[in-house]
Amino acid sequence: MIDLQRRGLVMAAGGVLAASAVNPGWASTGRKLGYAIVGLGGYGLGRIIPQFQNCQHSRLVALVSGDPAKARKVAQEYGVPERGIYSYSDFDRIRDNPDIDIVYICLPVFMHAEYTIRAAQAGKHVMCEKPMAINPAECEQMIAACRKAGKKLMIGYRSRFEPHNVEAIRLARAGAIGNIRYFRSEHGFVAGDANTWRMKKAQSGGGSLMDIGIYALQAARYMTGEEPVAVFAKETTNRSDPRFREVEDMIDFQLEFPSGAIGSCMSMYSANRNQFVLMGDKGRIELEPATAYSGQRMWVGQERSDKTEVKPPPGPYANQWVGQLDHMAQCVMQNREPLVPGEEGLRDIRIIEAVYRSAREQKRIVVRS
Repeated sequence: MIDLQRRGLVMAAGGVLAASAVNPGWASTGRKLGYAIVGLGGYGLGRIIPQFQNCQHSRLVALVSGDPAKARKVAQEYGVPERGIYSYSDFDRIRDNPDIDIVYICLPVFMHAEYTIRAAQAGKHVMCEKPMAINPAECEQMIAACRKAGKKLMIGYRSRFEPHNVEAIRLARAGAIGNIRYFRSEHGFVAGDANTWRMKKAQSGGGSLMDIGIYALQAARYMTGEEPVAVFAKETTNRSDPRFREVEDMIDFQLEFPSGAIGSCMSMYSANRNQFVLMGDKGRIELEPATAYSGQRMWVGQERSDKTEVKPPPGPYANQWVGQLDHMAQCVMQNREPLVPGEEGLRDIRIIEAVYRSAREQKRIVVRS
């Protein structure tokens, strides 16, 4: 039986560590670590910046934008000083601002590598949105630059800090559904404007798989606790649709895991879907929506008819964004590796590369380790 009444602190099992003894040097000052947000688009401005008010270890100290008027307006609203406003052309001046500890890259994918490398060279730790980069080579360059500078690199996999996902991981690792046999996930939304950077392959690296399918891939890995050894994929795209002249719409991919478990994932730009189910020989764990910005629900049980909705126990974070912001800050303070370092982003991009190759060549592809 699954103990649905258990309400203890369980974040460690899901990889999210509650605050422990902070480096005395930081603790004695009580200083929150300063973030510079690079990119004031919908995600950086609409999702990340408002969450600093809920953080215990993080604060907003700088903005980087190509729109000076917008940057000044945001700075005034969130209390960022004039010296904390930068353009892309003078970005490298962040090295002279001691208030900036961490740079958060919220830019289109094709800009991730450049600004991660420049931030590291400026002596700053880096949080970079996912997907990490256009290709594995860029990911490797980003990792190397941060390692050379002695700075930490974390990828913005927010779902790793979302309480339902964290509890689902804990239940799976605790054997609540027995031996894991099968994982299934569909992730998608209806794409709009054909002229956005997401629809330009050189800027996005791909279509629905890079954008939304990466959530299904990540979930397959963290829910099974395994790395896929091979993939098989099929793409279905209407190239007469102006949105899909360069990038894919639907891509269906199967993952083979060392234990014999199978992952079946679908990403799409032509339907709304956000769920996953993990099946074991003693039950199943389902989340729907699974990786959305809000509204997650989770069920656990033997059969569909007797599933019980499970709510996660109280955790140390207000939400998934606060969780990742403060986790990175704590990693810097305590000099430990982030839960989702650059190597994690590199693994996803290598698997995605194999998925695309399988779809092109219509054959099973062994994943590079």
